[in-house]
Amino acid sequence: MQTEKTFSDGYFSSKLLETLDHIEYRRIESHEDFEDIARLRYRAYKAHNVLPVAVSSMLDEIDFDSHAYVFGVYYYEELVSTLRIHYVTPEHRVSQSSGIFPDAINAFLDAGLTLIDPARFAIDAEFANERSTLPYLTVRPTIMAAIHFDADRMLQHIRPSHAAFYRRFFYADTVVPPTMTKTYGFELTLLASRTREIRSKLMRRFPAFQSEAFERRLMFDRSSRFEISPLTILPTARIAVRPDSPEMVYVT
Repeated sequence: MQTEKTFSDGYFSSKLLETLDHIEYRRIESHEDFEDIARLRYRAYKAHNVLPVAVSSMLDEIDFDSHAYVFGVYYYEELVSTLRIHYVTPEHRVSQSSGIFPDAINAFLDAGLTLIDPARFAIDAEFANERSTLPYLTVRPTIMAAIHFDADRMLQHIRPSHAAFYRRFFYADTVVPPTMTKTYGFELTLLASRTREIRSKLMRRFPAFQSEAFERRLMFDRSSRFEISPLTILPTARIAVRPDSPEMVYVT
């Protein structure tokens, strides 16, 4: 990823906003869209040699869990990346991280905490280089989910080499040190960010992660008010409230 200096200067923050002007998000619901997501996952994982061991499909049962939200990110109307987000509660414990680090996840949930667990991150190889802003805009819905659900922690189960980035970028704490995993055949570590503590700092540092409440509802609301999921969701960072506003820091 980028150096800490790059993250700290205003240039990169402006670049994020400029790229976001050409981004649309789509909550994946249709069979055809899921097939596109599966193909993108396969290409991205194969290119980085991180295909799960003995995998038979790039779609799995928990893609369709009631607390799972699969997103496609479209750049100039082309699918370029994807992310799945789980909203995990003591009553609903389905998540990607729980299959890898069950003891740590259950400890959070047994303490009554709620979690946002991003998984299945995949990005087109053309946009995966260190100078691309798209990886950061792909994880933008993770922050939005933490605000929408007022979750206690955002999780990151990642390769150890990426841990320093998440500690800088998401102010994350190490929960489980590097551990060999059977699912992937390589080491992963588990980090967690204290969402309420970092929101205002993160929004001030990167205004592209701001969002209006109605954008978050379009992304995550499955109530009867939305009988049909919106085809695409346009980012609202440029019109969002100021990061030091209570509406931005706390769920309204």
